[in-house]
Amino acid sequence: MIAFAARRTLAGLLVCFYVSIATFLIFQVIPNGSPALRIAGRGASPDTIAAVTRSYGLDRPVWVQYVELMRHVFTGSVVSYANNTNVLAQVRAGLPATFSLALGAAVLWMALAVAIGITSARKPDGLVDRTVGVLAITGVSIPTYVLAAVALYVLSYRTGIFPSGGYVPLTSDPVSWFTHLLLPWLSLSLGLAGFYSRVLRSSILQVRGQSFVQAVYARGVTERRLMVRHVLRLAAVPLLALWGLDIAGVVGGGAILVETIFNLHGVGQYAQQSIGLLDVPSILVIVLLGSFLVVFMSVVVDVAAGLVEPRIRAAG
Repeated sequence: MIAFAARRTLAGLLVCFYVSIATFLIFQVIPNGSPALRIAGRGASPDTIAAVTRSYGLDRPVWVQYVELMRHVFTGSVVSYANNTNVLAQVRAGLPATFSLALGAAVLWMALAVAIGITSARKPDGLVDRTVGVLAITGVSIPTYVLAAVALYVLSYRTGIFPSGGYVPLTSDPVSWFTHLLLPWLSLSLGLAGFYSRVLRSSILQVRGQSFVQAVYARGVTERRLMVRHVLRLAAVPLLALWGLDIAGVVGGGAILVETIFNLHGVGQYAQQSIGLLDVPSILVIVLLGSFLVVFMSVVVDVAAGLVEPRIRAAG
């Protein structure tokens, strides 16, 4: 198991390295992407822009700029080109809101998916299965930002049932923390819950059709015991992999629109602002955060799946 995890970790670190290079190079080739233009400000003279270019080392070879930027990232001294603030401090300030959004939504969409998936798989192609399938596809088809905007307008601006946005730390007021995040959780969860429920339904039906399950059922094991101890344990493996990667994706900036609509001041909203300003250091740090979390969760999920299904560990 240790060797299995080590191989996954090494491969993930290589992915992070490649992603950092690709992200950096993208901003070297886009039109008007020179950081000196944004640092010097609008209307700056050519002499000022040239001075900024020399001061920030932007006239050096690209690989030297990349190495220097990564050095600042790993020493915690990377500074935004847009407002000259410490990028890591800005990201740390947004992590509580983003973690609260991601983890709360992940628990909600997984709970809904398991309940809906098991219900649908009990009687395939029955009335309940068809109805749930239509609702799930509808949820998946509605863009998250549309659902978030409609929920905010109807349940906050029009009725006043929920707060209109913002983030309250859990340690300050747990009740306000919950009420401010409930609409973002629902907006982010409904589509994923529909998708996950269909994946789980298909996985359950596939596992139930295997010969060893039929043999266990023939011994007189109850339907509930068979589902919990045998079928669901194996059927949850692909769902577990998706779950871990989606959580990492949300934390790494995947909830940009939801955070912006509800003004949560998290990492996603900071990413949206950085992209609008073409702020290379900020974007690179956020991309590296997302890559690292995806790699970390991928290793965790692979190890967990290997414990549940030893054949995965042997194949890896």
